[in-house]
Amino acid sequence: MASSPTVPAFTVTRPQDAPLDPPPLYARLREEQPVTRVSLWEGRLSPWLVTRWEDARAVLGSPAFSSDLTRPGAPNFTEDAQPVPRGFFAGHDDPVHAAMRRTLTREFMVKRVDALRPAIARLTDELLTGLSELSGPADFVEHFALPLPSLVICELLGVPYEEHPFFQEQSKTLVDLNATGEESARAFANLGEYLLRLVQTKRATPGDDVVTRLAAQVDEGVITDQDAADLSAFLLFAGHETTANMIALSTVTLLQHPDQIPHILGGPDQVASAVEELLRYLSIVHLGLRRTAIDDVIIGGVTIRAGEGVIIPVHVANRDPDIFTDPDDLDLERANVRRHLAFGYGIHQCLGQPLARAELQIVLPELFRRLPGLKIAVPMEEVAFKQATAVYGVRELPVTW
Repeated sequence: MASSPTVPAFTVTRPQDAPLDPPPLYARLREEQPVTRVSLWEGRLSPWLVTRWEDARAVLGSPAFSSDLTRPGAPNFTEDAQPVPRGFFAGHDDPVHAAMRRTLTREFMVKRVDALRPAIARLTDELLTGLSELSGPADFVEHFALPLPSLVICELLGVPYEEHPFFQEQSKTLVDLNATGEESARAFANLGEYLLRLVQTKRATPGDDVVTRLAAQVDEGVITDQDAADLSAFLLFAGHETTANMIALSTVTLLQHPDQIPHILGGPDQVASAVEELLRYLSIVHLGLRRTAIDDVIIGGVTIRAGEGVIIPVHVANRDPDIFTDPDDLDLERANVRRHLAFGYGIHQCLGQPLARAELQIVLPELFRRLPGLKIAVPMEEVAFKQATAVYGVRELPVTW
């Protein structure tokens, strides 16, 4: 993207020689101009970039900012951005956001997620057994990192796993920075249409799953059939795309820091802390979180006017040295790590974070217990990272064990 001499172009490209780190430009801006303009659309839009942890929390926790990316001035990455369905509530403000989120709150309570842990452990065991029986090198993404969260979210929702290639194709479009607004809208519609049929099926033949319980809320007049379908589609998309990338990136990171692997093999508290540090260190929300000011508000000493867009690159805020000592170092014993913003902050904080944590806490220790000789089968410079997607990750990861 082009930029003026004083307004740098917004970029998501991480350095080739340090692909687990944020773009160096943003670390410099965090120190020198923590609230500054960046350019989009070859300079035709100049939202604010907020890079310090304290300022990021201030924006994310303030009712003076909107999550609705259809507002004029919103920091969209394409000029033909389309409205998202109500069920994709992360892109809506209250009261729609609150109403849609409320329908799912019980599904992600810690107690309910804990009840899923045996199923997650079983699926992990089955996939690791299948991987270990291959004659390597094998693609870790294809054989483990992607199918594990896909299986989990399908089991949670009551969606037949054999449909997962269709879901993955739609998800790929939704996170692709090069997809047009029309292509993204079609992917939303494809997911919604499939899940609408499933909602109607679950009404006739209910099960013990999220889609069945959403169908019941339709019958109670709480939501519409389309809301139930779109909520299910949102969970299906978010529930496997993010965790799959986090599993693969965490594996790359640990293999690059073998001295840290013993910390992931400790007791439950040690594993939980290690997972939080991986979440902080990697922060896979690649584009940052985006907001539009509703009112004039001062952030970091800078006045952001109503109607101006803001981008919060949480992977940069999570490397703020004012909050985290030696933030560019991976330290799986870091004391204050739960202050990270990997799941956002405020009313839009990720609803599914208990499930993501549970999967990582189960998967990573078991992976390194079962495959202690695991290693990347190609030089690091040959690992293909997802630079042009909304969620950072690796496209393929050849491994041996």
